[in-house]
Amino acid sequence: MSSTTSLLAPVENDLQILTDNLKKLIGARHPILGAAAEHLFAAGGKRIRPAIVLLVSRATMPDHQLTHHHRRLAEITEMIHTASLVHDDVVDEADLRRNVKSVNNLFDNKIAVLAGDFLFAQSSWYLANLDSLQVVKLLSEVIRDYAEGEILQSINCFDTSASIDAYLDKSYYKTASLMANSSKASAVLSDATPEVIENLYHYGRNLGLAFQIVDDILDFTTSTEVLGKPAGSDLASGNLTAPVLYALEQRPYLKILIEREFSEPDDLSTALELIKNSDGIEQARQLAKDHARMAAQNLSCLAASDSTKALNQLTDYAVSRLY
Repeated sequence: MSSTTSLLAPVENDLQILTDNLKKLIGARHPILGAAAEHLFAAGGKRIRPAIVLLVSRATMPDHQLTHHHRRLAEITEMIHTASLVHDDVVDEADLRRNVKSVNNLFDNKIAVLAGDFLFAQSSWYLANLDSLQVVKLLSEVIRDYAEGEILQSINCFDTSASIDAYLDKSYYKTASLMANSSKASAVLSDATPEVIENLYHYGRNLGLAFQIVDDILDFTTSTEVLGKPAGSDLASGNLTAPVLYALEQRPYLKILIEREFSEPDDLSTALELIKNSDGIEQARQLAKDHARMAAQNLSCLAASDSTKALNQLTDYAVSRLY
């Protein structure tokens, strides 16, 4: 499926309400923080994460109706995701996000860090007001996981001894934890059975990993214009993703280039060619497909509905972006 428009049809109106509410919820006392945050929410994006929360909510509620708490959880999820993107761009020194200027480029690093902190703080405040200790714990874990993932990525730059398991752990912390725990939290708010709650956690985990692996593949196969950031930027910064780790098993010279941190003029372009001429991208593609398939299997606990169908189609969409 090439577009998420029809895919997210069951919650299309809900997502419009979410977008309107996010701008009201920012409510920054300082206009620069408010402008920075609003710039992010206006920058596009598919709203996949809050859409998953809304779809899970409708799929697990007996009458498929949303409560105020479900809507607020979706808004909190998007706040946390957006805050993580701001901090990501500062750490990566990125100038673009979704083909528009990043907050750190538009303002500066100081404002960007504060804007990210502000969004994390706002999300925590609204989270506390959901009056569900279990949901507070789940989403607090997401924020902790994100920080742990950033630290792991920073201290393991250019580490050619990293394993695929370590890569998946880091990908869970940085990306999949939000999908996993927000899906679970949504089912908790619906008073779903323990079996359904656990299955939806694993759905979000597997779907999140599939999305991250695909994103990491696209870093090698897609143009800068489409990516909205320079192609090959992860590799250049020493972030070794699945295609690189698989390629390292077949192209020993790649290890030399990485360990000297691409210090010679043609090192990076040579490394990119070695990866493209290995089976690394194909092996990573298969890994993404495996996680997407497991995510689909995790949905067998749900009754048939338009929302369940959309959740299932998201597993196909995650990998269809490669074609």
